[in-house]
Amino acid sequence: MNGVKVIQINESVFAQNDRSAEIIRSRLSAQGTLFLNFMSSPGSGKTTTLVALINRLKNRLSIGEMDVDIESSLDAQRVADLTGIRSMQIHNGGLCHIDADMTARALLEYDTQGLDLLILENIGNLVCPAEFDTGAHKNVTILSVPEGDDKPLKYPLMYTVSDVVLINKMDTLDYFDFNIEKAKAHILELNPKAIFFPISAKTGAGLDAFCDWIVEELRTLRSGGR
Repeated sequence: MNGVKVIQINESVFAQNDRSAEIIRSRLSAQGTLFLNFMSSPGSGKTTTLVALINRLKNRLSIGEMDVDIESSLDAQRVADLTGIRSMQIHNGGLCHIDADMTARALLEYDTQGLDLLILENIGNLVCPAEFDTGAHKNVTILSVPEGDDKPLKYPLMYTVSDVVLINKMDTLDYFDFNIEKAKAHILELNPKAIFFPISAKTGAGLDAFCDWIVEELRTLRSGGR
């Protein structure tokens, strides 16, 4: 191998992102703000779910929301209009994800002091967002009934990094060939620690249980449990 210099690089290409994410997490932990990253495919009902969730929690918690999109501020405006909370739109320059450095820059413009809960509505994509730690304490993925119970097999990394899976649009279960137990089994093969909440953002079914989980996570965070 004359003329060839071999350099061994042991550090992950995501190492810098992971360090930035840990700084975000530590800072928000220190001020007692729980940070949740919501991910899903387009059309899963992510914004509708967040509106319903925020309206259930806003009298119990101080909540902030940041929304990531390639273009437009439609979702952030919708959240602000329908919940009354402060929302911020993040345009990510045409990328298919948001990483920790982007999140950190957004947080420079968004005062999180005094917030109990910070929500990041990640871009609608089941590939790129799963690869980047945003600095959130927990990752929440929405799987909707119309997408099919085999979706986790097609996008395994997303469900591997998800702490919570919301199975949304349960009100449509009679109209689609979706087996909730199969969906859970597929996810648990990838991630045995995943927690499930079957919900309907439209009817509100199941959301109270998820709200209770959020409140308990905040209590654990503030007691030094993570």
